[in-house]
Amino acid sequence: MDISAQTLRDRLSGALIAAAATPMTESGEVDADVVARYFASLVADGADALAVLAHTGRGPFLSPGTRAMVVERAVALGVPVIVGVAGGAGEAGRQARVAAELGAHGVLVFPPAGDGEDGGRVAVHEEVWQAARLPMIAFDLYTRPCPPDVMREVLRHPGVAALKTALLSDAMGCQRAIALTREAGRLAITGEDRMFGPSLLWGAQAALVGIAAATVEATAAVMTAYRGADLRAFEDASARLDRLAQATFTAPMEGYVQRMLWLAAAEGRIPETHAHDPYGPALPAGEREGVVEHRGHRSPAGARRDDRHPPA
Repeated sequence: MDISAQTLRDRLSGALIAAAATPMTESGEVDADVVARYFASLVADGADALAVLAHTGRGPFLSPGTRAMVVERAVALGVPVIVGVAGGAGEAGRQARVAAELGAHGVLVFPPAGDGEDGGRVAVHEEVWQAARLPMIAFDLYTRPCPPDVMREVLRHPGVAALKTALLSDAMGCQRAIALTREAGRLAITGEDRMFGPSLLWGAQAALVGIAAATVEATAAVMTAYRGADLRAFEDASARLDRLAQATFTAPMEGYVQRMLWLAAAEGRIPETHAHDPYGPALPAGEREGVVEHRGHRSPAGARRDDRHPPA
């Protein structure tokens, strides 16, 4: 394993990496100051690192200029920053190279579309590595699960520091991915918002989850309790987070980004004007109220809920 991958693996061990959303208006406009305040609130409330422009952050839909601004605002906070990269015809490599130039610490490599038995998933990791030499986190995503033999090959790449599993409801697949990752000496990262507590028990060593795009304290509490000796505390913290996950990570599944933005606005992390996901499905009228009822009642650290974004 390359020394840079070893360094990132060790630095992220035990970390909660918030898969941050990208706050935007209904028309898709992104404000740099809103992004900066939002990212800072996640770090203040317990995120050890940030993953930006990933699935939750709608990275594949954003322009190069917006992507660069988002990375810059995250890097300015001084925590490890992982940048989502995706696309064919060299696009993932170009995105990784820009991320490296802007000071990112690693990249989360989306599985390529149409990946089959042609080695496409392995090839895109090599492309990204040659373009940027940034350590990589491989991504086992529920929409494109990785076959075990391909996963073993990806995990042998010297630039791969970790693998994130986000299989949603495939418990056996999640357990297999964690086991293969640890056998390869890489960091096993859970992205299992609906199997968060169980995935830690199955051996996940860090977390990179969309449910930490808001409600960071509730997510961090599960990891803290897991590291402790109080089984009941872990059970209680896991149950609280799972109730929230049931309300946010549900059909239509792509609606989870909008639901997390609603929660971020309710917590005062972003203004209502920027709590929109124009790339997700329409959600039923009245759903927002039910989602917000599941959130915790603590305000983000360092600010009262009504002080962060006062009414215009």
